[in-house]
Amino acid sequence: MSSRFFRGGDDSSSESSSDEEELLTEEEEDDNQNQQGDSEEDSDDMGSDEDDSDDSDDSEEGAGRFLKSGADSDSDESDEEVRAKVKSAKDKRLDELEASIKQIENGQKNGDWTLISSGVTHVVCILMQMGLLANTRIEYDKLNRQVTKLPGGKTPKPYIRIISELEDFMNEALAKQKVTPKKMNATQARALNAVKQKIKKTNKDYQTEIDSYRANKDEFMESSEEEVAPAPKPKKTVKIELDEAPEVDGDDGFATVGKGGKTLTYTPESIFKHLRGIMESRGKKNTDRLEQIGVMEKLLEIANTPYQKIRVLLTIVSARFDLGSSITSAIPVEHWKSAEKELLTLLTVLEESPEYIVVESAEEWEDDEKPPTLQAGEKYIKVAGSVVSYVERLDDELNRSLQAIDPHTSEYVERLQDEGALYNVIVRGQLYYEQLRKDKDLDISQDSINRIIMRRLEHNYFKPAQVIKTFEENLWSAVTEKAESAITPRSEASDAANLVNVLCNYLYSNSDGIIRARAMLCQVYFLALHSDYYKSRDMMLMSHLQENIPNFDVQTQILYNRTLVQIGLCAFRKGLVYDAQNTLQEICGSGRQKELLAQGVMMQRFNQVSPEQERLEKQRQLPFHMHINLELLECVYLTCSMLLEIPLLAQTGSSPDIKKRIISKTYRRMLEYHERQIFTGPPENTRDHVMQASKALAAGEWKKATTFIHNIKIWDLMPNTEEIKTMLSKQIQEEGLRTYLFTYAPFYDTLAVETLSGMFELDATKVSAVVSKMISHEELAASLDQVTSNLIFRKGVELSRLQSLALTLSDKASALIETNERTLEQKTQGSTNAFERGGGRGRGGQRSGQRPGRGGARTGGNTQRQAGGTQFTGGALGAAVRG
Repeated sequence: MSSRFFRGGDDSSSESSSDEEELLTEEEEDDNQNQQGDSEEDSDDMGSDEDDSDDSDDSEEGAGRFLKSGADSDSDESDEEVRAKVKSAKDKRLDELEASIKQIENGQKNGDWTLISSGVTHVVCILMQMGLLANTRIEYDKLNRQVTKLPGGKTPKPYIRIISELEDFMNEALAKQKVTPKKMNATQARALNAVKQKIKKTNKDYQTEIDSYRANKDEFMESSEEEVAPAPKPKKTVKIELDEAPEVDGDDGFATVGKGGKTLTYTPESIFKHLRGIMESRGKKNTDRLEQIGVMEKLLEIANTPYQKIRVLLTIVSARFDLGSSITSAIPVEHWKSAEKELLTLLTVLEESPEYIVVESAEEWEDDEKPPTLQAGEKYIKVAGSVVSYVERLDDELNRSLQAIDPHTSEYVERLQDEGALYNVIVRGQLYYEQLRKDKDLDISQDSINRIIMRRLEHNYFKPAQVIKTFEENLWSAVTEKAESAITPRSEASDAANLVNVLCNYLYSNSDGIIRARAMLCQVYFLALHSDYYKSRDMMLMSHLQENIPNFDVQTQILYNRTLVQIGLCAFRKGLVYDAQNTLQEICGSGRQKELLAQGVMMQRFNQVSPEQERLEKQRQLPFHMHINLELLECVYLTCSMLLEIPLLAQTGSSPDIKKRIISKTYRRMLEYHERQIFTGPPENTRDHVMQASKALAAGEWKKATTFIHNIKIWDLMPNTEEIKTMLSKQIQEEGLRTYLFTYAPFYDTLAVETLSGMFELDATKVSAVVSKMISHEELAASLDQVTSNLIFRKGVELSRLQSLALTLSDKASALIETNERTLEQKTQGSTNAFERGGGRGRGGQRSGQRPGRGGARTGGNTQRQAGGTQFTGGALGAAVRG
């Protein structure tokens, strides 16, 4: 302040220092406004005005007052006043306005939208050089803020000019972008969009002045030279605002201070006032959510009535859920656990105070001074809220958290332990809604209890019975003795199958649409998981979901795929190879198991996926503990395909007149690719084991095939591993017998059943049963003499060696013609001539001999195999036939 007494020597220096002081005050004021709100800004403005008046007073009563002599004339006094003259607040604001306008004009000349949107004034430059400012203000926002601060209330004409020209400049830029699309820098594009929004919002307030300026620019700007008489300064007033987001300091010995330096005190009477302030600031920019949560934790500590606790708990749980930055990121673990405990506390308070109920249909209570009370004829005090929504959000947050954690770490296991606490919250919520449903006067939506029971079912359907039993025992030991459920009684909680059945039957009776369909799928999945194949299959078929599943949402379609796969695995465990392969074909044959089961995102080579689609794919992925092992699934599918395809290949090879049929194109491609390998080493993975077993089975070496299949280590993941291996041994023996009969039938007149029994180590009765079944299905041209236990073959028209070679040549010629046609079509771009030459098979059409891919099997034409399997394998089986 000493400069005020010694500034008479140099007008320019005093003015520049005063300008710098005012600009610093302005920027500090802007900084405070960004952190503390508008009330602080007004206070700073009044403080700067007060400083201005002090400057003028000091200039007359300060240094000049002590240096004046009695002989000084009026002219000396006038000179002293000129030297001590300080710019008024209005002049300083106008100077800042001109500087901002100059900055925006420079941005227009350069076409730099970043400069226009986020340029920095001289004040910002000074503060950045001094290290007092870490981030910059938006230039357009600063311009608008300066206009609102100008005294007198009249909008400056230069401001009208620049916002009008800026709008025209923006429209020209947007028009150029539409006519000649040009890749704009991402930063410039964001700045242009930001300026567009701000202009659209701000120019509406000055539309009249803008129209006047555009009508006659020169006349409009000439009037700006007229000096407007300054309005009298209003008396200094102090504006007091309520503390909306007070600062909290948890250290002992420190007081909590809010805006304006006021010491905050939390009392039970002020709880609702603080809650309203927090709710009004929810979702606003620059809101410190952690600070608000800290305030509400203090409010919860001092709440002394059930109504206060209920209100605070509902608000604090909502605030914790707001901490998730997006729908793909979960809230922090410690806040999730706090929310879970607070939900349990809320349910406990509601159980202990039955006169208070939380329902969605309740109206908000507006009176913060007086809590609601029971009126005459009323039984409940309704509080606005939704317990089921909080439970669902808590469940979703846990899933997001598990999706983001590496499943192969101990952190995942630790996080998964929280599922038990979540399950307790879900069941406690169910008990609460059951209690409300008992009162018929309360119009409680059936949908709420359906949703919460569905959540409980979704936590049970994929778990083994023992895990469900443990969850239920821990649950009922944590609740009070008087707590009882009418839907799922405490006495029946130990029976997992009965629990799932009761929950599903309740949803069948009281819901429809997606919830009912999902309940059906959950029950079918549970039955298949526990090896009840026939019941699960019948329920799936009777539901007719396979006809309507494309109309459901993606999550339900994923559940349908998971259920279908589980039914197939159940059929395999039961030894029903054909049923298992037929069920798994739809999922495993597509090659998109990961995507269809929501266990991973598979990016196609030539498929363009937008970031939005990729985000949605990752969002719907299932947590790792719900996954179905894809390697085990592939092993089951390929093993079943082997047991069906190898006999079929042998049958079609020995009977040229049989129509070609393919059970699994995926398996055929793998098999042909394996056959083309010049050198095949020992099997290394599941697929190699199955291919080697297929080759051995086709060659009649069923023991070797059994060894290859048994050596697959993935079988250890299935329950009752030894039973599975025993079942596979029997299946390989039977299919080996069928393959042998199909291959060698043309070379036998009679064959003893005992011989077959010894070759394949099967019981004679089993051999007779297999042979009789083949004869009855007309797969084998023979008859069984039960007296002598001999198999008598009927000779048909046998092909000579020349005929077989002719058929082979015909097959190769057909394949060559089709290859030439495809090459010609590619060169002629699918012209009509190619269509005519192809006999109606246009470009992209399905051709009867076309290979679906590299190594794909031929599916039509005259591609007949000769006896001996020469097109399939050159093993011992083929060599014996050719010899």
